[in-house]
Amino acid sequence: MKRVVLIVMDSMGVGALPDAEKYGDKGADTFGHIVLENSNFEIPNLRELGLGNIPGVADGKLKIDEPVGDFGKIKELSIGKDTITGHWEITGLETKTPFKTYPDGFPKEFMEAFEKKIGVGCLGNYPASGTEIIEELGPEHEKTGKPIVYTSADSVFQIAANTDVIPLGRLYEICEAARKLLVGDWACGRVIARPYIMENGKRVRTSDRKDYAVSPSGETLLDKVKKTGKTVYAIGKISDIFNGQGVTQAVHTDNNMDGVNKTITALKQRFEGFIFTNLVDFDSKFGHRRDPIGYGQAIMEFDHRLPEIIMAMEDDDLLMICADHGNDPVHSGWDHTREYVPILVWGKKIKAGMDLGVRSSFADIGATIAEYLDAEPTHIGESFLKEIF
Repeated sequence: MKRVVLIVMDSMGVGALPDAEKYGDKGADTFGHIVLENSNFEIPNLRELGLGNIPGVADGKLKIDEPVGDFGKIKELSIGKDTITGHWEITGLETKTPFKTYPDGFPKEFMEAFEKKIGVGCLGNYPASGTEIIEELGPEHEKTGKPIVYTSADSVFQIAANTDVIPLGRLYEICEAARKLLVGDWACGRVIARPYIMENGKRVRTSDRKDYAVSPSGETLLDKVKKTGKTVYAIGKISDIFNGQGVTQAVHTDNNMDGVNKTITALKQRFEGFIFTNLVDFDSKFGHRRDPIGYGQAIMEFDHRLPEIIMAMEDDDLLMICADHGNDPVHSGWDHTREYVPILVWGKKIKAGMDLGVRSSFADIGATIAEYLDAEPTHIGESFLKEIF
């Protein structure tokens, strides 16, 4: 009974790609800068898997003599540095034309059509930090009932609302209306519901975020595993990223540790197939908020839980850990950064300590998983299965 568990440490890049300067990301190094900013940074389990042995990672400070996992780093082939681009490439799709972005806000014609559709005007409509804009426009939103609209350097249309003002179900309806309109000349990669509540006088975003993505541009690894009759178990925002395509079972998560809990729950069930987990807090709570201390703490918390994941694995299970882009918490702005991502592999039967090198596409991960699960090959990517067995 073969299974692969792929855990995406959302945004944990390991150094700027050669073309990072084109994206305004020269010198970005999410993980390296976190190590520098955290004086008591201890991640014994990730080090044991080989994270510190990846060339260039943390200047070699975390290297050990005999890692039990296999390790490497991977370039992004696609044009972009966003969630959809990264996850789609992991599963075998290259994005050659970047998703349209809106650095000056969404067009007047679209906003008029959107407001007519939902029956109310909107606030904002400019690039902003999600936590900052709800503080800036929250009072007016709460007084008028108008939803807060904003974007970022990514192709996203984000709608924030106090759920005491706009109930969660209504917020989702508003997002669904936007999703239907954001096509053609108004194309956009994702619509994101960003609910918040008042807690001790502060505006706090909740875990009821929901992403409305465009469907993948072709068959992904998820489709190919599903066609074999095996399970594709999506944890966290994975199902949203793929618009449900190729998913046989999906569970929502409240935070990183809930994602770990649900990954362990999935491992304890009896099925063959693919468990695909996204741990979003690294990105949403710490990368975008430029909080290297919180990011470091979150990595240490995940590291502490790794033995539980490994203990739940069967003899033929493979564990892979990667990222989907960077989000350097000491970089300027509050957006993603164009970086290499790590790849760590562990299983009871692998050859330990293999250096997988610098690989040319995130899709090598999907190609390896497809081969291991006896699924059709992905569109792009070179499997490294023979290197680890």
